Amino acid sequence: MAHPIGKTYWAIAEGYIPPDDTDRPPEFVSHETACLLNTSDQEAQVQITLYFSDREPVGPYHLTVPARRTKHVRFNDLRDPEPVPRGTEYASTIASDVPIVVQHSRLDSRRTDIALLSTIAYAG
Repeated sequence: MAHPIGKTYWAIAEGYIPPDDTDRPPEFVSHETACLLNTSDQEAQVQITLYFSDREPVGPYHLTVPARRTKHVRFNDLRDPEPVPRGTEYASTIASDVPIVVQHSRLDSRRTDIALLSTIAYAG
């Protein structure tokens, strides 16, 4: 039996996907990612909600993280209820029905000296 670690509610106060740069190979396209770790013996039902400075929140986006697995979710790939806007600041909350660990990362490939940022999200 796996020992579940983490929390059920997380916040990422910072989010921004630069405008489209799809002329690059997929691994070098600017993106925001939430890395989700589920160490429990049951799958995690996860909901992501986005918050903006100038409009109402969007979400939830629904996804599943299998038991004893990790899932890396590119915000660029979220589509339902709507795609995440490019060139727009946002924040997000991540709610799960079982404890998970959330790490946030961003690849900003607008310049030739590619920048990668990564940090643990805030656990509420």
